[in-house]
Amino acid sequence: MKNKYRILLIVALLCAASAKAQDPPSSQAAKDSLSQQMDAIDVLKKIFPPKKTDTVKKASALAILPAIGYNPSTGFLLGINFLKSFHTDPSAKLSVAQLDGSYTSKNLIIVRFRTNIFTKDNKWNFQGNWQYLRNYVNDYGIGGDARRDPPVNYPTRFNYFRLMEKAYRNLGNNFYAGGGISFDLRNHINAEPADSTLYSPNNAYSFEKGFNSERYFVNGLILNFQYNTREHPNRSFGGIYTDLVFRYNTKLLGSSKESGQLYTELRKYISLSKTNPEHVLAFWYWGSYILWGEMPYLELPYTEYDTYNRSGRGYTLGRFRGPSFADAEVEYRFPISKRTKFLSGVLFSNFQTVSDGNNNQFLKYIEPAAGAGLRVLFNKKSRTNICLDYARGKYGSSGFFFSLNEAF
Repeated sequence: MKNKYRILLIVALLCAASAKAQDPPSSQAAKDSLSQQMDAIDVLKKIFPPKKTDTVKKASALAILPAIGYNPSTGFLLGINFLKSFHTDPSAKLSVAQLDGSYTSKNLIIVRFRTNIFTKDNKWNFQGNWQYLRNYVNDYGIGGDARRDPPVNYPTRFNYFRLMEKAYRNLGNNFYAGGGISFDLRNHINAEPADSTLYSPNNAYSFEKGFNSERYFVNGLILNFQYNTREHPNRSFGGIYTDLVFRYNTKLLGSSKESGQLYTELRKYISLSKTNPEHVLAFWYWGSYILWGEMPYLELPYTEYDTYNRSGRGYTLGRFRGPSFADAEVEYRFPISKRTKFLSGVLFSNFQTVSDGNNNQFLKYIEPAAGAGLRVLFNKKSRTNICLDYARGKYGSSGFFFSLNEAF
């Protein structure tokens, strides 16, 4: 590995290993009198008062949100999100399950089911990520090719199937370790228009590295290490989350080629006020690095490659791509409606870097973006926000990004 690559890995590992947890806000401040807060469900109840019945129903933490929005990666989107926040046991941390399905003006079909579940006494943490996408990306090439101005775009469609399950065992003091398995299939890959397919980055890279340009598997075993002191999984006011994942993609599980990867993630939340903990500075570092072997083109890490496809706001899905990729983000979150917490806002910036096709020039170029966003409190019990962001990057790149829950 290059010296810069080694330095980045050392820094990421030291941050994950040595960072101290931010003391979470006091329970009184963190709860912040839920009875005074107003969310979208309260607004709907005022507009459409529920009928009085004799049946007492248990309050549900299920958020159901029609997904109506737009971002430059998907076009106009129509769908529905289900977000369930729950405790498997009174001694367990809050668990989250999210199911969403949508269809877009670019003929995308998106179905995803993602879970983060804690068992009694937080003994185990199970994380799942199941996806089917009839996907579409504007492919700008690998490494430095994406920096061309004006950009050269190769619209590419493909089917994507993912089945990932990871299990973490609690080792004490908020440390977890475990393993998992992941199956990733991309097929029916084609670039548009048809007369550019022969020269598309996917085809050129696949020919050079010995992959089938229309279909490939990346199936592997996972080894996980995690440290987690966040006081809430949806919108934390304090704490740290770090995750190190080693992945071995092997032909024994049907992978097209052998390869090794390292994923690193670090999140840090700092509440700036004890009496108003929604004032938060949030930091996020996400990186993926190839350690050995070869990866197929569309499986190389890229903008929005993280679990919830939220990194790199200001650029489209897959804008920057390479064997090694990193994204660093900082966000200031603040309340607008100080008493009801119904409206809040964010200011953010992010910085991406990527290696070229031969895994060189990592950290040589930094691609920045910045933006602002509005938040509407959808469910105060689960701290679920409706998020609308606008961000601008370089090379004339910009866009609106609509979602449920924070980017990180």
